Amino acid sequence: MKKLFSTLAACLAAVFLLTSCGGENKETNVNNFRIKRGTNLSHWLSQSEERGEARQAHIQEDDFERLEQLGFDFVRIPIDEVQFWDEEGNKLDEAWQLLDNALKLARKHNLRAIIDLHIIRSHYFNAVNEEGKNANTLFTSEEAQQGLINLWYQLSDAFKDYDNDWVAYEFMNEPVAEDHEQWNQLVAKVHKALREREPQRTLIVGSNRWQGYETMKYLKVPEGDKNIILSFHYYNPMLLTHYGAWWTPLGKYKGKINYPGVLITKEDYDAAPDSIKPQLEPFLTQEWNIDKIKADFKDAIDVAAKYGLQLFCGEWGVYEPVDRELAYKWTKDMLQVFDEFNIAWTTWCYDADFGFWDQAKNDYKDKPLVDILMSGKKLGDE
Repeated sequence: MKKLFSTLAACLAAVFLLTSCGGENKETNVNNFRIKRGTNLSHWLSQSEERGEARQAHIQEDDFERLEQLGFDFVRIPIDEVQFWDEEGNKLDEAWQLLDNALKLARKHNLRAIIDLHIIRSHYFNAVNEEGKNANTLFTSEEAQQGLINLWYQLSDAFKDYDNDWVAYEFMNEPVAEDHEQWNQLVAKVHKALREREPQRTLIVGSNRWQGYETMKYLKVPEGDKNIILSFHYYNPMLLTHYGAWWTPLGKYKGKINYPGVLITKEDYDAAPDSIKPQLEPFLTQEWNIDKIKADFKDAIDVAAKYGLQLFCGEWGVYEPVDRELAYKWTKDMLQVFDEFNIAWTTWCYDADFGFWDQAKNDYKDKPLVDILMSGKKLGDE
């Protein structure tokens, strides 16, 4: 197993160097959009009810300056349709101005930026109705798909003059199609539309079913386009990373957890509410450690190597109530795997409930976590 992963690491390292070395490669038209360690500026232009002065004050220049000084080299900026367009499709100017200013500030502070279209009216990654069916219309409606393309036409019109080496587009977050081919067909359609407008822009393309690592092998990547970065998300084991999270069934578990190793004991399982025991059962036998993380990442690493593209984990992190020592152990293991296979990453997130910065107090809420994050490889160490 060690020999297998060493071979994969060497392969991916070579791929990374070929596709991202200094300056634009004129022969292959590969951008210099190089990324290694970043964070999500979440719950600002996405998943937030803040408007007006509160939204304007949420992310400012000192945030970009702080991230630069800490050693981050890029940010992922989630945006939602409802913040940028009203229900009639008219632009809501304030959000556009905030995003434009954020891109300027990111560049000023040597941070590359990914514009991530996080939630749209026809698709939300948690849109499941009471019967457990997918309530999204995006994958069953030609009109909705053209609507997505039209959103990107407008985003492209607004931001196409930003340097390809500094701004990238992630055209949809965590797709949840019933069939993998539905997502593949939409990828091809949006890719074609964007390439007609911006032939050179770096595009971030994720896998189906919440950008899962396990579905990367089903992703069909547009052939011959080296200005694509492949993306997956990773929060496993959820019992650890989402301990106490009210929005998940596993969040109702209040017993002890362990990491690394088997997460819960039989005694703690027996004491848990019956309603969540089916979700807890897998954690009674599966050992979680760095080897398990490597095994989970294998398909994503293989796909990136197959296409000769950089691999990027766009979301990973630990909820605040999680025991900090366990959180740090998991974080260190994640970073070791990222560094071994030259995987870029953005934590979820900067200043919200998985974050390390407290905007209200203007202070760190978890400085040891930041120190751990900055202990690994930086851009240029590949």
